[in-house]
Amino acid sequence: MYLTLEETADYLDIEISEIYRLVREKQIRTVSDGEKLLVNKQQFNLYFKSLEAYKIEIQNYLNELPPEDDDIKDED
Repeated sequence: MYLTLEETADYLDIEISEIYRLVREKQIRTVSDGEKLLVNKQQFNLYFKSLEAYKIEIQNYLNELPPEDDDIKDED
């Protein structure tokens, strides 16, 4: 499925100016239909998978208890 640049900005939840910058820097691949640039939606699948894996990794880290430190001495 192909999206316009505006639809891509909505899909990725970023500003349209950021989409234009990414297209200019060739970080987002586009095709032209003669009138406007279109973006293949599937090129973002890997991005969303890695983002989800990163969120899970961070959540696991935050849920992890700190290790017991044997060197702590009670000063009371």
